[in-house]
Amino acid sequence: MAAYSHSMPAEKAWHYLHRLLCAAVLLFLMAPIVVLIPLSFNSVPFFTYPIQELSLRWYREFFLTEEWQISLYHSVFVAISVTLLSVVLGTLGALALTRPNCPGRAAIMSLLILPMIVPGVVTAVALYFFFADLGLLNSFLGLVLAHTTLATPFVVVAVTATLAGFDQSLTRAASNLGASPMVVFFRVTLPLILPGVASGGLFAFLTSFDEVIVALFVAGPEQRTLPMVMFSGIREQISPTIIAASTVLNLLSAAVLIIVELLRRRSERVRGMHKT
Repeated sequence: MAAYSHSMPAEKAWHYLHRLLCAAVLLFLMAPIVVLIPLSFNSVPFFTYPIQELSLRWYREFFLTEEWQISLYHSVFVAISVTLLSVVLGTLGALALTRPNCPGRAAIMSLLILPMIVPGVVTAVALYFFFADLGLLNSFLGLVLAHTTLATPFVVVAVTATLAGFDQSLTRAASNLGASPMVVFFRVTLPLILPGVASGGLFAFLTSFDEVIVALFVAGPEQRTLPMVMFSGIREQISPTIIAASTVLNLLSAAVLIIVELLRRRSERVRGMHKT
């Protein structure tokens, strides 16, 4: 009892210290973003503090200028296409990898997640030479396929994690009742793994929407995405419009992460209800 009573204060102290360290790391990572956001409301094209006058001038330029709007449209179009394609491929791959009789599961999984590990420049150069032989450079099809290569592993990982707690007896019961494999998937399997599929799709969308290295190698002037315009703007002229665009991207990323967390909690509740 004495040892237990002595361990309780130590555990509480470590609990609060752990939270303090996490908060410090989060503050360290978020500080540059938090500092830059107020500059997007500056009325003058200078990066100076304190801000003399607040204005939405740079947000109007971002949302109303043709160059920014075309690049935003390209990014949204490519990201949605990549999301749809990677969700289909990633979900099918995860279903195959979680089957008990899947041969070489570890090797296949290692191969699928390589785009998450290999540096982006290496992947971009490889895709450049590969697509050059296929004639897919400077095309939306090539850009979509390149981003799908990067985004599909996120869907595979998310859906595989969801399928880890999936009760296979439900699919066997549906098959025994006469349901076809397609009916079993759409009526039983998909509704239960939908949070994982949606989480993987959101990560795939962000992966494509924020990607710039592969796009610089694969896309041409007619396929310029929003990150490409921001990258070229940083090199050629530093404008507060870039900060306004990055603020919009950060808010979008934060909203997606919140949605992913809500989906994760819903998935846990569904699993808990199923277990009970």
